[in-house]
Amino acid sequence: MNYQINNLPERVQKPRNSGITMVMDKGLSLRQVEDFIEVSGTYTDLVKLGWATSYVTPNLDKKLALYREAGIPVYLGGTLFEAMIVRGQFDDYCRILDKYKLEYAEVSDGSIEIEHDLKCDYISRLSKLVTVISEVGSKDVQKIFAPYKWIKLMNAEIEAGAWKVIAEARESGNVGIYRDSGEVRQGLVDEILTQIPEEKIIWEAPQKAQQVWFIKLIGTNVNIGNIAPADVIPLETLRLGIRSDTFDLFL
Repeated sequence: MNYQINNLPERVQKPRNSGITMVMDKGLSLRQVEDFIEVSGTYTDLVKLGWATSYVTPNLDKKLALYREAGIPVYLGGTLFEAMIVRGQFDDYCRILDKYKLEYAEVSDGSIEIEHDLKCDYISRLSKLVTVISEVGSKDVQKIFAPYKWIKLMNAEIEAGAWKVIAEARESGNVGIYRDSGEVRQGLVDEILTQIPEEKIIWEAPQKAQQVWFIKLIGTNVNIGNIAPADVIPLETLRLGIRSDTFDLFL
């Protein structure tokens, strides 16, 4: 840090198991990645190349190399996994992970219908190759799961081998654990936390109000995902209570 401020909350240091900030790269250029790493690399734990953007991203090898040199793990969005599974290309997907030397993978079913036992089987198989992050929840705003179902799905996926489970919200933050207005489904989150350890969940929270809500609920070291590259530094100030939205939280 550039100077001393007393009595700030303690942040877990990298590599972290909690307090994770997962950033969504939706198509940054190589120069933008370099700038992002210079400014925000210290505060970034994971980068997701959103949905299937990796398929059309120029200079993918070079982009991954930049993140790798900075010590920031990268994984491909769950929609790519779904796009390949629905086409019977699971083995091809595994070869992609190997080709690009990826150490993380996301398993999701937000866009396709898949038997949950089969999803857990994919998690189990992939967990023998890489660190698996699984995503629970639908991208369809009309599909609202009861709390008991979220808990059941999350527990099963953790037992199948998922390192973390993501609570779905999309990059817009208006589905899954949120209402279409972006408001948190507070009762749902409270119910989930009665059964699933907080450190096992990454809460997708692309909007500032959502980030503030989870920091106030769980604390500085809550796992938060789908953060825009330009929002990493602002999020870190929220975590430390040096922005007005969380100013009084840690005094």
